[in-house]
Formats: sequence, structure tokens, C-alpha cells
Amino acid sequence: MKFKKPKKSLGQNFLIDKNIINLIVDKGNIRENDIVFEVGPGTGNLTEKILSRGPKKIFVVEKDQILAKQLIEKFENKIFVINKDILEINEKKFADQPMIVFGNLPYNISTQILVKWIKIIQLNNTFKRLILMFQKEVGERIIANTNNKNYGRLSILTSWKMNVKKIADVSPNSFFPIPKVKSTILLIEPKIKYFNLKNPKNLEHITSVFFNQRRKMIKRPINLLFSNADEVSKKLNINLNDRPQNLSPLKYFEICKEYENLSS
Repeated sequence: MKFKKPKKSLGQNFLIDKNIINLIVDKGNIRENDIVFEVGPGTGNLTEKILSRGPKKIFVVEKDQILAKQLIEKFENKIFVINKDILEINEKKFADQPMIVFGNLPYNISTQILVKWIKIIQLNNTFKRLILMFQKEVGERIIANTNNKNYGRLSILTSWKMNVKKIADVSPNSFFPIPKVKSTILLIEPKIKYFNLKNPKNLEHITSVFFNQRRKMIKRPINLLFSNADEVSKKLNINLNDRPQNLSPLKYFEICKEYENLSS
């Protein structure tokens, strides 16, 4: 079957490297009782390998209408094709058990997809594990630790509810068409226990205020967020001369908690 040409507007770069496909599926650790949820299947190269592992059910999300039809023709009733935008989907509707997620995510919206998933309540009841492909630069921001130049909002938001491990970097030659950037595969597992915050939007706001001027001392963002800045900094043992990248994720969660208490 001849599939349509990739659409640049949808960030389509189809994975064609069999070794990388095998690596991704191996990391999924699929069992016969598992439900799989794949984002951006493209021409179905990864889907085919997932099917060979015999999961109970496979949902694939493909926004491109022509590709969605071609996937149905190729796999018939072996998979369930969802012809929608991943950003508009409620994943909880598709399974009564935690799903294994695979995704060669469209790079232009990959961070939006990740942040959307972070916001899911009781994430570990929706997803068992996620094996996701990101642009290398984005992957480095996700896994960055405190005091690293890549550490920032995405690192903090992700570490709130997810444990992340880098699997491998992927060459542009593993895709068609060949992208201009390298890629990174990440293995993500939802945390069962995580810091209790009322609303993820508050953490997004807090980190935005801090990292808006990441090279400046944190005295300014603390003063912007709190009228009692000195009191808060003493309570949380914060050095106001530090830079945003010097604070651990836990410290940002604690700052967010104080902010929520102030607002309630």
C-alpha cells in the first residue's frame, strides 16, 4: 500500500528505522492484557510492531484524515483509529485500565501534549507508562536537573507527576522525510504519590513568573507573587539572591502551595 506524502503543516516525520522501532516497542513491555494508545502513527510502522506483541486493544490517534483512512485499510479491525486532534481528546474515555502510550509526537505541539497529560487527575489510573519521541532539545529540557542550563518550567512541571528516563537519541536519518533536528526517546512513568497541589495552572503560573527572567535573582518574582515575601522566603528557607535554576522542583512545589494558601 502506498501512503500519502507527509504534511509539513502537521509536523509529519514518519519513523522508518526498524532498529529504533524495535527499541521503542521493547521498552513498552507489552503484555496480552494491555491496552495501547498510540499518538501520531503515520504510516503504521510502529503500529505494526506493537500489534505483533499481541496487546488486548490498540487505539491510534491520527489527525490527518487521509492517513486515518489508509490506516483503517491497512489494519482493518485490528486497531481502533481516532481521527481527531490529540489536544482535543479525553484519554480517560478509551480505557477502563491504565494504558501504555507510544508517541512519535508532532514536534510543533509536543510540549502542549505533555503538559496536557500532566494535568490529568490521577494520571497513574490513565497511563501505565509512556514511550515518547521528542525533539532532542525538548527532551533535554524535560529531563534537566537543577543548576542545568536546560532546567526550567518543563523540567519542573514534568517532575511533579512523572518519573522520566532517557532511552536513546535518534538520528534524523531514522525518519522520512529527514528532519533538521535530532530526536530523543523518553520512558515516562506516572508517579503514584506526588506533591499535593490544588490546580496545575498555579504551578504553570509560578514557574512562568520565575523563569520569565531566568538570569535575574529570585527576589523579584517572590515579591511579585507575595506581599509578605520576606516571611515566605524565611519559612521556605529560600535565598533571595539565588537564580530560578538554583531552586529544586520541590521548592517550586512548596512555593506554589504557599501561593495557593494565599489565594484560598
